Amino acid sequence: MISLPPFEETTAFLGQWGSYQKIVFFLMCCTAIPNGLALFSLVFLNDIPKHHCLIPEVNLTKEWHAAVIPIEESCVDGWNYSKEIYQSTLVSEFNMVCKDQWKQPFTFSVFFIGVLFGSFISGLLSDRFGRKPVLFATMAIHNIFTFATILSPSWTVLCILIFIASSGNIARYFAGFVLGCEILNGKVRVLYSSLGISFGYSIGYMLLPLFAYFLRDWKSLQVGLALPVLFYIPMWWMITESPRWLLSQGRVEEAEAILKNAARKNKVHAPNVMFGDDEATKEQYNIFDLIKTRNIRNTTFLLFLTSICTGYTGLSITTSQLHTNPYLSCFLSALAEVPAYISSWLALQYISRRLAIVCILAVAGSSLYLIQLVPEGFSGVTIALEMLGKYAVTTGLALVFAYTAEIYPTALRNTGTGVCATVSRIGSILSPFLLTFCVYYKFMPQLVLGTLAFVSLFTTFLMPETFKKPLPQTQPHGGCCTHMNTCTTEF
Repeated sequence: MISLPPFEETTAFLGQWGSYQKIVFFLMCCTAIPNGLALFSLVFLNDIPKHHCLIPEVNLTKEWHAAVIPIEESCVDGWNYSKEIYQSTLVSEFNMVCKDQWKQPFTFSVFFIGVLFGSFISGLLSDRFGRKPVLFATMAIHNIFTFATILSPSWTVLCILIFIASSGNIARYFAGFVLGCEILNGKVRVLYSSLGISFGYSIGYMLLPLFAYFLRDWKSLQVGLALPVLFYIPMWWMITESPRWLLSQGRVEEAEAILKNAARKNKVHAPNVMFGDDEATKEQYNIFDLIKTRNIRNTTFLLFLTSICTGYTGLSITTSQLHTNPYLSCFLSALAEVPAYISSWLALQYISRRLAIVCILAVAGSSLYLIQLVPEGFSGVTIALEMLGKYAVTTGLALVFAYTAEIYPTALRNTGTGVCATVSRIGSILSPFLLTFCVYYKFMPQLVLGTLAFVSLFTTFLMPETFKKPLPQTQPHGGCCTHMNTCTTEF
């Protein structure tokens, strides 16, 4: 029988699936829906419509346009953009074509630089000020600055606003992810971290092409993506702070008040005194604690390698362009994530963390390598292999997120999760430019992403195991995470 740490043993009277946990589970999953809506919205907002030089007051047929009007040279009178698919995009708004075409992939990169920054500050702010305040503050930041983009007077201002909005978007996701993981226990926590919040994200991702289909002007789409936040305002009074975090800050009375309220909702009796002074800690940690000792430093570095090599962003962008209909392509790309999250949940339930990650990354790397061997004319096989790669990489990403949250103790959990996610975003920033390598060799992006998947595979062998081990609450003297001595000596 697995022994429980003090927190989980003390709160065992609540059970794992009472009314309180059901409310938390549902609401926290719902907070991820806007993340799915926003993360790949640039696939539509920043798409390049067909265009040619604008010839004033001249009536030409489509055939003459195609024959005599250049599309790659500078145009004296501007450009004419097709409205066959979109009424307008960022490209047509700010003329990111011809000599300024570099701005189009760079806008993607600016978005993911914001994601990198948001991943970094989310952990630091949440560990300092609490999970709940950061969750709602970043939610407001994302939506305010998303709406503000429609007022951009220039491409430079647009990039600044996109940077801030994307920072808030990802910071909200990580704050919600950690908050749910700390409130829920046991199998319910595994269900939430691997399937619940991920499924909420995938619902938003699948809704994105629907929004884009009916809102084909980029400004209308941005407004449509920002408005759903109004439905989340009442959640401030429905979602509690993490009792684990409150205990790590020495705020015992507040933690006990939340748990007693939870007991009333679950219709169980709560003890009058739950935590002693020895269970409340008020140690302050920062990013440097992730590299303070040799063992935790090595583990953090290995997590960096595992996170950076998933290739999720690159495959999400490429699979969204597999079909001539961008709305259908995006929906299929999002749909592939549903079985991926179900697979990650099942793997977290029954398989060791290292074995699950190694196996799924082997599938990802192999499928991406095999694409180049498919003969011409078998496009269906190529699409199937790329979708298999997207499924495998998405599964691996979900496993790594849950794995990272299990390794670090409460005081460092959000910082560790955020910093690892920050490093992983380096690949996201570079992925829009990686896709341009196909002009040199058609399958170059897939080969690079497949290679990175195998690099992640081999680094996973060196990681500690956390399967069927409780979340560490505090950092023991000399290091972090008592269960991490599976592969190494205790920190």
